[in-house]
Formats: sequence, structure tokens, C-alpha cells
Amino acid sequence: MEGLVNPQRVLPTVIEFVDIAGLVKGASKGEGLGNKFLGNIREVDAIIHVVRCFDDPNVVHVAGGVDPLFDKEVIDTELQLKDIESVDKKLLRIEKVAKSGDAKARKAVESLQKFKEGLKEGKNARAIEADEDDLKAIADIHLLTIKPVLYVANVDEGSIKEGNAHVDRLKEEVANENADVILLCAALEEQIAEFEEPEEKEMFLGEYGLEESGLNRLIAGAYKLLNLITYFTAGVQEVRAWTITRGWKAPAAAGVIHTDFEKGFIKAEVIKLKDFEAFKTEAICRENGKIAVEGKEYVVCDGDIMHFRFNV
Repeated sequence: MEGLVNPQRVLPTVIEFVDIAGLVKGASKGEGLGNKFLGNIREVDAIIHVVRCFDDPNVVHVAGGVDPLFDKEVIDTELQLKDIESVDKKLLRIEKVAKSGDAKARKAVESLQKFKEGLKEGKNARAIEADEDDLKAIADIHLLTIKPVLYVANVDEGSIKEGNAHVDRLKEEVANENADVILLCAALEEQIAEFEEPEEKEMFLGEYGLEESGLNRLIAGAYKLLNLITYFTAGVQEVRAWTITRGWKAPAAAGVIHTDFEKGFIKAEVIKLKDFEAFKTEAICRENGKIAVEGKEYVVCDGDIMHFRFNV
């Protein structure tokens, strides 16, 4: 997009990854800096769990051996224990109200007990079968294990394409969570980051049979996990990417730019990215009938290039 338009400035979308130090056993009870780290997790939209899936005698594992399932269990257990604590605190607040005959409170108690039992069985909250009322009951306590999760298998260079036995075990373990596992080699990523020219990166990746870096795969995985897509606005002054939730209609997408765009939405002119790449300019796209005029019911697609008409 930037190469075709040659704008004065480019503003990409931003997704923030926060590196939270690894939790240890007892974190839910305050071991180490557990409470601080658990508090940090509570503030995020999703969890990226990096799991060691490579053997190297020169890289010591804190548990004495490489076992991705053990590593996952340690994190899961600490988060589940903290969630049980949160559920118990809310139960303490509303049980008296429920005993007085309040129907809404009684239903909330039932929902909270359902989550507590599941958590005590070692299930993450996101894997516990729940209806709309159940989810309402826990909405205000922000359970840690209800957050969507993406697993990143940190593998050796030889396993970056097909994975290995450690990765296979991890994938089997998380299948019931409907969670994705992304392969990434931290050692390779460190080398990729040193290249300044795109051509150099492409050649280096090609040596390993890769088309993109692990970081790019991670970003794409995070967008999928959070159900996000990107659309563009493009002009000589600026090319800008905007992040929205998949399924949003044109007025809501326009509102990300400014609330007036949504309030006074009239129509949107839309060019598909593949058409813009093929015809190179907006003018040629228009000549070839590749600009669609869409109304309020148009559902924005990933990669759309949009120009909004509005009146307030």
C-alpha cells in the first residue's frame, strides 16, 4: 500500500504485547511477585503463553527438564487458584442476598458455583460450559482463565516447519480449549531482527522454507484470537490502517476515525486490496469499475480500502 500511494506519512495499526515474567508455583498466594504479575494479566485482552518445546543441554530449564505440559499446568493452576479466590469473594457478597429469596442472586450463586467446581477440577473458565446468565454472573470479576489464549511453541531451528514431539503433545493437550498453537524459534527471530533490508530477511527466511517471520505469524494469530481485522484509508497525505472487530458494519468502522463519521454516515466507497494492487491507483480502479458504493449494512472485510461520505 505504501509503495503504491507514496504518502507523506504511514500510520500502521498497533497491537501491544506485554512481557510478563514467568509465574512460579505459589504465585496465586503471593510467592515471588505473583500478585503483581497476576494483576498485570487481569488487564490484558488475551494471553499469549510461550512454552518451551526444544531440547538443549546448554539452556537450563528451571524444572530440570523440558516438559511443555508441566509448564502449561503450572501457569494454569496458578491462574485457576486466583480465579477460585475471585469467585469465592463474590459468593461471600451475594449468598446472603440469595438466601433472602432474591431470584437473580440465587441464579448468580448457581452460576458462580458452576465455575468454582470447574476450576477446582482443573478446568480453565473458558473451557467450562456456560450460558449467557452464567457469563453475566462473572462479568464483573474478570476471571483470568476466561481470557482467550494463544500458545506459542518455542522450538529449535530444525523444528520450525513441522514441529516435534513436544509440539505434538502440546497441541493434543490444548485441543479441548479450541486454542491455536504457533511455532516460533526465538533464536531465529533474534537473527531476523538484525536484518535491515526486506530482501535480506526474505532470503534468510527462504533458507528455512519460511515465507514470513514468527513475529508476523504471532501478530496474525493475535488478530485472529481477538477477532480483529484491518481496513485502510489512503491518500497522498496519509495511508493509515484501522483496527476493528470482525463483523462490524461500515458506520461503526467509520466511527473509529471520528464519531461524526458514524453519526452522519451516508455511504462508503470501497476498493478491495487485491484490486488496488492490480490497478495501482484509485483513478484506474474507478475506470475499471472496481470501486463499490456501499451503504449502512455493508460488513467491512479485512483489507478493504475505504473512503467515507458523511454529513452532520
